[in-house]
Amino acid sequence: MRGMLLQDQLDAITVNTRKLVQADRLAISEQATADLFNTGIEDRILPVGATAPAFALQDALTGKLVRSTDLLALGPLVISFFRGRWDPYCVTELEAWRDLQPELRRLGALFVAISPQTPRQNDFTRQQHALPFPLLSDPGAAVADRFHLAYTIPTPHRPYYQSILINIPFNNAGLSYHNATEASWRLPLPATFLINQNNNIKFSEGHADFRVRPEPTEVIATLARMAR
Repeated sequence: MRGMLLQDQLDAITVNTRKLVQADRLAISEQATADLFNTGIEDRILPVGATAPAFALQDALTGKLVRSTDLLALGPLVISFFRGRWDPYCVTELEAWRDLQPELRRLGALFVAISPQTPRQNDFTRQQHALPFPLLSDPGAAVADRFHLAYTIPTPHRPYYQSILINIPFNNAGLSYHNATEASWRLPLPATFLINQNNNIKFSEGHADFRVRPEPTEVIATLARMAR
């Protein structure tokens, strides 16, 4: 689906999901999304002009810590926060960024994707979708929290994920539903940031509605303006 806008691809997933998933389950997901939006979390996301928090997180491929300061010494940095490999919207977004890697390199930028998944789950994601960029593990969504993206799935909504066979505590911490910690139920809003080499945020966008994502071409356009 190269050449399509990312949001068009995501909207196609939504249409297909509404055909396949029972209405009562869809209603639970819709309510959870509305509840999250009503917390005002979108209004708290670190904005353009803010200083980006520094981080050091484990890379799925090498097992080594990747430091944002080291990346920024090489060029501008694009960061994509994603929920997990279980989310088709997330993997579609990651694949879109995969296809844009040559353009990012031409503009001198680097790219990393961050999720609360364990390194093992991130490595599965990397292999399954042929992702050439670092996938970094953020236990308990601690770094996402510093970007003001993190939230804990409320207890009443957790059985919904179990009913559709998504084990978030296992993906995030290797835990079962029975011994899950609150931290293992933490997720980030899907969000994208562009950070310049002075550690200032030049692009910032995230949404409580997981079906809506920042358009990569808008990030690329911002990066191109920075390069002039």
